[in-house]
Amino acid sequence: METTRSTPCKWDETALLVIDMQNDFLLAKAVVPSVAKVVSLARERGILVIWVVREHDPLGRDVELFRRHLYSNGKGLTMKGAKGAELVEGLKIREGEYKLVKTRFSAFFNTNLDALLKATRIKRLVIVGVQTPNCIRQTVFDAVALDYEHVTVIVDATAAATPEIHSSNIRDMENVGVATPTLQEWTCAAT
Repeated sequence: METTRSTPCKWDETALLVIDMQNDFLLAKAVVPSVAKVVSLARERGILVIWVVREHDPLGRDVELFRRHLYSNGKGLTMKGAKGAELVEGLKIREGEYKLVKTRFSAFFNTNLDALLKATRIKRLVIVGVQTPNCIRQTVFDAVALDYEHVTVIVDATAAATPEIHSSNIRDMENVGVATPTLQEWTCAAT
């Protein structure tokens, strides 16, 4: 009896990182529908969806040193349990998806993300969310340094404070080999 070996679909080895789509960070509400579309398509394709969020101690003890002063009055960003730490309206974590809490810009820094991805045989990353010069960029550069085979940032499902900041950071990521399709281009590639 002959056995056939099935080749894995490229989506089996792909994870979607949805970064910081939380009330306290979302300056560009226009990006929400694009992120929701990417999440929906990822779910259809069986892509592992990982929701990367910040949740901080109300006293700021786990916040970067340069931002600790913002927590001195108990009103810092993305405090655990606060409305600002919740996902924006229109986005929801489904059963089977993974929530990763980070306390720094990169989703890889001092988290189990790399171990999780390797344990699930992930080789390709698709990244959406905010802010392009901070959490998106740091996560992308760490993914490149960790030798993920293919890193993609969907340009119109990520955002920064201004279009100029966004585009200059996208250009920097392209310069290290990161793919930067539009949502439409990625949607067509996903078929």
